[in-house]
Amino acid sequence: MTIKTAVVGYGYSSKTFHIPFLINSDHFDLVAIKSSKPDEINKDLPAVKAYTDMSELLKNTAVELVIITAPSQYHYELATSCLQAKKHVIIEKPMVSDSAQGHALVALAKQQGVICSVYHNRRWDGDFLTVKKLIKSGKLGAVRYVESHFDRFRPMVRDRWREQAGPGTGIWFDLGSHLLDQALCLFGRPQAITARCIPLRDNSTTTDFFHVLLHYPQLEMVLHGSPYCAAPNIRFQVQGSKGAFIKFGLDPQEEQLKAGIKPIENSGGVIPKWGKDNAEQYGILYTEEQQEVIATEDGCYQNYYLEIAEAILKGHDVPVTAEEGLNVIKLVELAILSSDKGKTLSVDDYWEMGHYE
Repeated sequence: MTIKTAVVGYGYSSKTFHIPFLINSDHFDLVAIKSSKPDEINKDLPAVKAYTDMSELLKNTAVELVIITAPSQYHYELATSCLQAKKHVIIEKPMVSDSAQGHALVALAKQQGVICSVYHNRRWDGDFLTVKKLIKSGKLGAVRYVESHFDRFRPMVRDRWREQAGPGTGIWFDLGSHLLDQALCLFGRPQAITARCIPLRDNSTTTDFFHVLLHYPQLEMVLHGSPYCAAPNIRFQVQGSKGAFIKFGLDPQEEQLKAGIKPIENSGGVIPKWGKDNAEQYGILYTEEQQEVIATEDGCYQNYYLEIAEAILKGHDVPVTAEEGLNVIKLVELAILSSDKGKTLSVDDYWEMGHYE
């Protein structure tokens, strides 16, 4: 049994992070794409029906799942229309542009009895899985300090919606939401947050740099993103009572997808090189006695879609719930408020509010 699936948008996100998993899986049948580029869709995917009107797509009663990859400012409107039509929905991160919208989508999905999930695929990054496993193993002891970086060298502002002023734009909404989701997976909700989210580049009109501190009991976590990192990128630094772990380099799956490497064969077997880190970028565990190279766990974005299929077809748990996506947006907003006010803010004081003042 396959899930009849539609995608909204035919840009980088759609082509790179979603369609490859859909067309190389036995669980999904990509039947429709809504985009302003119908000719391109017809050329690339002739078996898929191209729509230019969202209401027309939703009239297609065969569609069971809609994946929204449009710019962030349209997520709420599009997801609302899909949920009202009783379609299951996957929303690209960030889930929405503000938490009030997120609360509304959570409530609507429950009311309609359908799944609403957020594509926080970087839970399946090999480096994050390695850190998660290492912490659980106890080799680091009690974790006291963590740095999580997503740095790049992009000193010039690009002409694309993510780098222009608008709802849900900027690197903090874009990449920061991934780091926040990973932090919540590892340690849960912090007690307080201190943030600096600002434009640093010439002519930048939205956040392109962030340095955010999450304050936990006996644990400090730093989330950092800079457009000026031309040096080797540190991805994680984890310090504990027994040792420290340092990992450089980014997960390879995005670059593999861009290169056209298929994540899954139609037979269901994973291609051997898929998701495998370069050995020279393996992290190192440092203790008083020794240094140990830690092989990176294989990245596996395909597992998100496998779990989505099992949630829809078998009633299993949703891999990333709408509530979890909303929790990320709450912290995104609170960090921006902390940055604007120039002070540390309590998370508990704001958590139950539908918006921040």
